[in-house]
Amino acid sequence: MAAPDELFCWEGDWGLPSVHTDCLVVLAYAQFAGAPLKLRKTSNPWRSPCGSLPALRTNQNGTLSRPSDIIIHLRKQKFNADFDLSAREGADSLAFISLMEEKLTPALIYAFWVEPKNYVEVTRSWYAEHLPFPLNFFLPGQMQRHQLDKLRLLRGDESLEASEEVEKELYREAAECMNLLSQRLGTNKFFFGDSPSSLDAYVFGHLAPVLRCRLPGGKLQLHLKSLENLSSFCSNILQLYFPSEGRAPESSNQKAAPQTEAADFDHVPNKRRKQLLSVLVALGAMLSYALLTGMVSIQHVQREALEEPPDLQEDLGEDGEGEGRDG
Repeated sequence: MAAPDELFCWEGDWGLPSVHTDCLVVLAYAQFAGAPLKLRKTSNPWRSPCGSLPALRTNQNGTLSRPSDIIIHLRKQKFNADFDLSAREGADSLAFISLMEEKLTPALIYAFWVEPKNYVEVTRSWYAEHLPFPLNFFLPGQMQRHQLDKLRLLRGDESLEASEEVEKELYREAAECMNLLSQRLGTNKFFFGDSPSSLDAYVFGHLAPVLRCRLPGGKLQLHLKSLENLSSFCSNILQLYFPSEGRAPESSNQKAAPQTEAADFDHVPNKRRKQLLSVLVALGAMLSYALLTGMVSIQHVQREALEEPPDLQEDLGEDGEGEGRDG
């Protein structure tokens, strides 16, 4: 029997199996389809086969990173959560997934990565705390720039920046998308009856972080909680398919600090270690800047140059001998 495929994804928090939307989509679909994946949760994307998360390493030594590609691969392996859908239901599923990518995804990017207070107090703080040193110093900012570029591409606006007007428009479209999803779900347990499908995985992956993460700017969360069937939908999936994570959403503030690769500092208290590492990095950056700008230069002096010149030594010797004779 062949070994199962390996799935690399961001670790969980806030009572979720992962903090990342794409990872949640793949994790949920794999659970719905019963795919026997070897799960590897990590807070270091450089440990994945492709340097990003999620990533699926297949038995054929191939690597897939897009949720849609991973789902197609699992279907080819006979793990198909959409097997019982009719042609019309399959078309509806694709339409709603496209709607979320167009209307909901931009608002989520803005809420977590662009809105200044949310980004500083929650998103950047979480990744800086969980990423290993030294990635925690530069990778959150790099990830933010990537997400902003993605948002600009989705909106077709290369100059898009954080503003009240942009936020209002994005949140309005996201609320409309949630309303349509709520109407389609109705009183059903899942979107197409009693069995979950790929649409359920995508809806869960997009809405669960909004429901569970406590963002300072919580407009999307307030609207989601007003749609009781969608809120219950996310909570039910957590209870049914991820019971260990779904029981304690408030535990994120009580979790022990994750181990990093800087094992030499394990004996130092976590806060003091971070302060020490911050100082070392700052000093290194200052020294590098000084060297590059020419403010400080390093000169290589040969050993012979440290000795007095021969003629000067002879002069001193002659003077010394003269003083001796005079004395």
